[in-house]
Amino acid sequence: MKVLVAIKRVVDYNVKVRVKADKSGVDLANVKMSMNPFCEIAVEEAVRLKEKGIATEVVVVCVGPSEAQEQLRTALALGADRAILIESDEALGSLAVAKLLKALVDKEQPRITLLGKQAIDSDNNQTGQMLAALTGYAQGTFASQVEIVGEKIQVTREIDGGLQTVALNLPAIVTADLRLNEPRYTTLPSIMKAKKKPLDVRSASSLGVSTASSVKTLKVEAPAVRSAGVTVASVTALVEKLKHEARVI
Repeated sequence: MKVLVAIKRVVDYNVKVRVKADKSGVDLANVKMSMNPFCEIAVEEAVRLKEKGIATEVVVVCVGPSEAQEQLRTALALGADRAILIESDEALGSLAVAKLLKALVDKEQPRITLLGKQAIDSDNNQTGQMLAALTGYAQGTFASQVEIVGEKIQVTREIDGGLQTVALNLPAIVTADLRLNEPRYTTLPSIMKAKKKPLDVRSASSLGVSTASSVKTLKVEAPAVRSAGVTVASVTALVEKLKHEARVI
């Protein structure tokens, strides 16, 4: 069974994001970039499936600039077998990425395609669902547990009301939630081995997919700075402020 894992290169979660002076986007100059945390969870789950003898090959793919090879090498160090970079210097939207992944899924024919449920930069939570719609495969989103049962994959999903378990026919698309697992740390030997694993670089145009977007970013602004709070002398004063100033009651 082949498992394909899609990952994304994002600003490291420890970095404080800054907006460019011209408000055209986020300033990425000299900023540490990392693998999206939810994608790292997806890679870990694929590697665990291989360790259980369920998966025979784990392939990781990233859509992004040439610098994303660093994140792909990290995925290889975590235990993936080979990597594919679909090189694109454009800031692609969820639909464009889903179309590129669909073209790759058609070529690779994985039984399971794993993604992080969302990226911590755009926070869209769309690519996995769009990929499922384009491929026509069953989807299990927000997965907190994954189990292969016969010819089906059983996915426990985190929903508003608690947990929901669905049985999906393979091939299927699964997006990883935070509680699916805890990714392992990469060791020095695994990092050295990852340097020798195959990493194939392809252009977006080679897949015959149009990545033109109908969405245009007009302006990017940082969130408004919160004003300082005030101290009130009594509950009565608090109620008065909520009524007449905040107007929430």
